[in-house]
Amino acid sequence: MFSRSKSSDDAVPPTDVAAAAEALEQAKKGRPTPKRKVSEAANKRPLVPDDRRAAAKAARAKQRAARDVEYQAMKTGDEKHLPYRDRGPVKRYVRDVVDARRNVAEYFLFLALAFLVVTLFGNQIPELALFAILAVYIVVIVAIADTFIMWRALKKRLIAKFGENVELRGIGRYAAMRAFQIRRARLPKPMVKHGQYPA
Repeated sequence: MFSRSKSSDDAVPPTDVAAAAEALEQAKKGRPTPKRKVSEAANKRPLVPDDRRAAAKAARAKQRAARDVEYQAMKTGDEKHLPYRDRGPVKRYVRDVVDARRNVAEYFLFLALAFLVVTLFGNQIPELALFAILAVYIVVIVAIADTFIMWRALKKRLIAKFGENVELRGIGRYAAMRAFQIRRARLPKPMVKHGQYPA
């Protein structure tokens, strides 16, 4: 009674509204929306390839190429293609600090090799074998203590460089494993010299 009556001219038929919406959508995309069946058919992939041997050979070749790229990156220090465990500025900083430091642990393998040689002659000289065993135990204890000291200093450096929220989980093990490796055999290859600590 009090409301204004709408004339029939103001009402828009629903079919015209749907057509206008579809036309607007096509104008935005520049192409019509594909049917559901067409989209599903385009996304289908066979679970088992027709030629399994060829597919396995192609997969092996792809994995080999990826390994070659990773190995090359570990030799050159290319951050983009390094393995996941070695990526990131924190890991790079840890590697540089460990490589710049002279670690007792990196000489452990040489001493262990010398111990094996000494034990070959242990039957003839028992005193020498006993001395070699004691020396190995002492080196192991000193190497562990030295690695612990390195980790304490490295943790302070990481917090100073990257802030209090730096993720330290697993970093100690990563640094210790690198410290116990012979410098020439480390991968990724050392990018700094002894004494050349990162800023």
